[in-house]
Amino acid sequence: MILVLVIAVPLAGGALAALAGRLGARLARWVALLALAATLGLCLAVWAGGGPAPWRAEIDVPWIPALGIRFHLAVDGLSLLLLVLTFLLGTLSVLASWREVEENVGFFHCNLCWVLAGVAGVFMAVDLFLFYFAWELMLVPMYFLIAIWGHERRVYAAVKFFLFTQLSGLLMLVAILGLAFAHQRATGTFTFEYSALLGTPLAASAATWMMAGFLIAFAVKLPVFPFHTWLPDAHTQAPTAGSVVLAGLMLKTGAYGMIRFVLPLFPSPARHLAPWAMGLGVVGILYGAVLAFAQTDLKRLVAYTSVSHLGFVLLGIFSGEPLAVSGAVLEMICHGLSTGALFVVVGELQERLRTRQIGQMGGLWDTAPYLSGAGLFFALASLGLPGLGNFVAEFLVLVGTYRVSPAEAVLAAVGVLLSTLYALRLVQRAFHGKNLHRWSIPDLRAREAVTLAPMMALLVLLGFYPRPVLHTFHPAEPAHQHETAEAHGEAP
Repeated sequence: MILVLVIAVPLAGGALAALAGRLGARLARWVALLALAATLGLCLAVWAGGGPAPWRAEIDVPWIPALGIRFHLAVDGLSLLLLVLTFLLGTLSVLASWREVEENVGFFHCNLCWVLAGVAGVFMAVDLFLFYFAWELMLVPMYFLIAIWGHERRVYAAVKFFLFTQLSGLLMLVAILGLAFAHQRATGTFTFEYSALLGTPLAASAATWMMAGFLIAFAVKLPVFPFHTWLPDAHTQAPTAGSVVLAGLMLKTGAYGMIRFVLPLFPSPARHLAPWAMGLGVVGILYGAVLAFAQTDLKRLVAYTSVSHLGFVLLGIFSGEPLAVSGAVLEMICHGLSTGALFVVVGELQERLRTRQIGQMGGLWDTAPYLSGAGLFFALASLGLPGLGNFVAEFLVLVGTYRVSPAEAVLAAVGVLLSTLYALRLVQRAFHGKNLHRWSIPDLRAREAVTLAPMMALLVLLGFYPRPVLHTFHPAEPAHQHETAEAHGEAP
């Protein structure tokens, strides 16, 4: 029942926020904040409560029996980590947008809560039809967040985002149906149940094409080079809360889908694809870092860092090494915290300066030292400074990858060096130097400090003690380790 509440509370909170918006913007904000904070509490309760393997919590009831569709939600270590991240960043997004959004405040928070409910559904759905339903559900509210409350070219960015993700999602639907029909031919049972579809006998060509349907949808959402072109526009034009949710959460649904569905459902085609996927991961790491360094728009710079960092996630997932996969999961968490926080900092700067152009900034440390210090902290986290979570995650990915492909590990390490260039450029051009434009802006406000402080604390904690995340993820590893053992010709 608690998993139903994890979806129902933000859905109800969003509806109530829309109604409360008619009475006042402040009331709508508080309704959304309390709903998301309560859902975060539910997720933490699941974490604290534990549960029998393989699921910490589960609900499975018939939904459309005639079509073999069940309302089956379940949470293991992997999905639990991402659920906690979802509602932590969701709660902080409400705080981050407290002053930014002034029009249609109730409807804004309705869409914010509903997109988070969709993301939560993706992380919990075990029935593949239900998974696809949640996958599509999260797209519509995000479209509205960008198109209504975004910046100059918001409609263009929203349409581009929707077309990329919707069309790739349709390919996944075709693959899901194909897998269900293949299972029916083999067993006589038509079902979308994940556990039943595992091990479905498939011809090599059919398995490859079905995997491609899943993989393209997940590659677009991650995003993998060259399917990334929607991302900089969406990030740049989205409001601050939209950018935080997009970078911190929606991109992670692509990585989650690869770990949860692509590798276990299609083990043989995934093994053959692995060298190519790892190569694209390395290209994304280097390409994203170089493009980030070249940007003059601060928000666009942060957007390209996501392409680079999520290249480490792709590299770790397809390396086949448990250590690298653990690093990829930790990178998903740390990237959500560090990049989400950078978008909050950029939003606060844009609110004060009315510009995102790096060339029009400079010398902000003198007038807003605490805000500038926060920007420095998260920029250092982004470049992988030892002592912060991103360093541990990328180190694990590199060590695990080196066991499989030393050359690609070395090239990925070059990407870490390149991240130093764009991070230091961001800090030097925005916060240091001369204040040529005579900026005099308010420093970090109490609400903004409360928004950023949890992300700072968690990045430091994960930098020195990542064990809670790695230990929680451990129950999600065996299926992947099984395929890894097969790939190396070992006994599983």
